[in-house]
Amino acid sequence: MTKDQLPPRLLTRRRALLAGAAAVGTAGTAGLFTTFAGDEPVRRAAAPTSAPTPAAGPQARSALKPSSYRLQPLTGFGPPRAAPRRTLVRHAPMLQVNGRGRRMVLTFDDGPDARYTPHILDTLRDYDIRAMFFVCGEMVAENGDLVARMADEGHVVGNHTWSHPLLTRLSRRAIRSEMERTSDVIEDSCGERPVWFRAPYGAWNRAAFQLGAELGMDPLAWTVDTLDWTTPGTRRIVDRVENGAAPGVVVLSHDAGGDRSQSVTALRFYLPRLLDAGYHLTVPERHYA
Repeated sequence: MTKDQLPPRLLTRRRALLAGAAAVGTAGTAGLFTTFAGDEPVRRAAAPTSAPTPAAGPQARSALKPSSYRLQPLTGFGPPRAAPRRTLVRHAPMLQVNGRGRRMVLTFDDGPDARYTPHILDTLRDYDIRAMFFVCGEMVAENGDLVARMADEGHVVGNHTWSHPLLTRLSRRAIRSEMERTSDVIEDSCGERPVWFRAPYGAWNRAAFQLGAELGMDPLAWTVDTLDWTTPGTRRIVDRVENGAAPGVVVLSHDAGGDRSQSVTALRFYLPRLLDAGYHLTVPERHYA
């Protein structure tokens, strides 16, 4: 059967497919030049003032939206996409960081608290220091603006569960809920999901490590515990930090969960002394598989 002998319905379908393919090719090419041509944005051609005269013959149906498969060749002009990074499932939390350059990390748990967290952030800002805040979801729900400030000022926001429970007494499903809800509310507050996790009371189990990795988070514990939650007095908190200071050390303090005025005052004393002693107070780097 020749072309002239094809039934009219088949010719109509073929014309429709050809017309749709031409439309997709034209749109894809125009989008390519608009996106990638030079540093200056390329203006699209002005729309015609009048609609073009339709071609003679039966009209094709409106072209289907191009699938991602059809547009795949257009992405070949950019750099190849890197494989997604996979978080390691650890069997123990990290207790310290790379101490090269006399690096140390300051961490604050259980917040944010409108009474104490702003003062800690003010002191860190005054000395241009970055720290880590392991926040509880129920506290973030009430103080999302403080989480946004943490992120804006370069601090790391970590996941410390929703309600600060003892994870070793929870089911796997309950642990996931505690962690996932907290990651969600952190993302809602500052636009990014946390990549670090700390178990309340330092009580870890296999489920916590596995679920943390599934949610893209590394577990971080601490090296020096200031025991500031016992309100031992400002002087003792300062002494514990200064006596425990060493390259790679991770210091645990609190900005919520009780009266944290001693923690706020102690930071103002030991922070400049650590800097004078040559310590570089920073945040840790991630490790992937």
